[in-house]
Amino acid sequence: MQKSLRFFLCLTCAAYAAFTARAQAVKELGPITVGINVKTIAVQISGSTPELDQLAKVAFAAHGRYRPVTSSGAFDIRFAPVAANQVRVDIARGTVPFASQTFSGTSTRNALFRAADFAVEKTSGLKGFFASKLAFIVEKNRKMEVYVGDLFFGENRQITRDNSQAMTPRWSPDGSKILYTSYFKTGFPDIFQIDLGSLQRTTFVSFKGTNMSARYSPNGQQVAMVLSGEGNPEIYVSNAQGRQVSRRTRTGTGESGPCFSPDGSQLVFESDAAGGPQLYIMPAAGGTPRRLATNLSRYCTEPDWSRGNPNLIAFTVRIGSGLQIAVHDLSGKTPTRTVSKGPDGVEPSWLADGRHLVYTQRLSGGPRLAILDTESGKSTFISGSGNRVLQANVFGP
Repeated sequence: MQKSLRFFLCLTCAAYAAFTARAQAVKELGPITVGINVKTIAVQISGSTPELDQLAKVAFAAHGRYRPVTSSGAFDIRFAPVAANQVRVDIARGTVPFASQTFSGTSTRNALFRAADFAVEKTSGLKGFFASKLAFIVEKNRKMEVYVGDLFFGENRQITRDNSQAMTPRWSPDGSKILYTSYFKTGFPDIFQIDLGSLQRTTFVSFKGTNMSARYSPNGQQVAMVLSGEGNPEIYVSNAQGRQVSRRTRTGTGESGPCFSPDGSQLVFESDAAGGPQLYIMPAAGGTPRRLATNLSRYCTEPDWSRGNPNLIAFTVRIGSGLQIAVHDLSGKTPTRTVSKGPDGVEPSWLADGRHLVYTQRLSGGPRLAILDTESGKSTFISGSGNRVLQANVFGP
């Protein structure tokens, strides 16, 4: 493929390079937007140490199902360290003991989040997500590198030092590896795989043309990606080693953002086949794509299929002159709807409960990550102001 075409195809991915500034350690947290009111559970949250107290309150404040109070809550949830990297949670309903358990983690912080997930399940019946991990991009000095950390932006670790433009990091299902696209080495977008234990990087795919948007199947045995070596950017699928690459789409236009269904049998992706970016679903083994009738906008992109609720697909949609996060319900029980508010929202990634997601808010000061409760509309920043952080992908619990 000619370099001019490669450059054109990469303009969208490189657009975030305009958000350039120094990125430093992030600690600031806080709510930004609260939408419609829904039924909540009043809870008293406390930790026996300042660190546990703050972490627990931050976590539950980000969950749209809970309303932290100082007294007279439906539940009293208390956390206390019991040994190195172990935290005990005690739950009472009023003054009556309700449940308690001790959790181990990779750190005291991680053990607290595991204990808090247990408390969520016991008090609401919902799946917990506080112990999730993030892979994300930090932009600094006109360079973009891959980082990993926990959901509330603690224990962050820089994974790549390519001194280049990295983008779209995606976890393997077992959390041991990350696929990402980078301009490292060749100056054009290639797909790399990095082992999180050894930090050894290998070239996953480097064909002529554009190589990007790689994502593992739920069982880790396949990888969907976008390649343009045969002409237009199309969807391809390989094995877990980047071999046996097979083409899936032949539209003659452009495709991007493939994501497997939770059972691995289907792919959702964006295509320009209708004259503008819209979402399509097709069998992962190949077949005829069908367009999703989202009926919201002529611009729908960046789909992410929920593992927690296989009927839900989140995506980015243009509403008026801005971008927002929307959710499409495949069951048809609820209409397709926008779930974010405020400044531009892009790049949704579902959390494991099928209710919350992480997304990027594009603000005047630079992009930041936030947790969004898709049922209440509550959005909570997890990366601080003054930092340029984007393109998060969620792993676990």
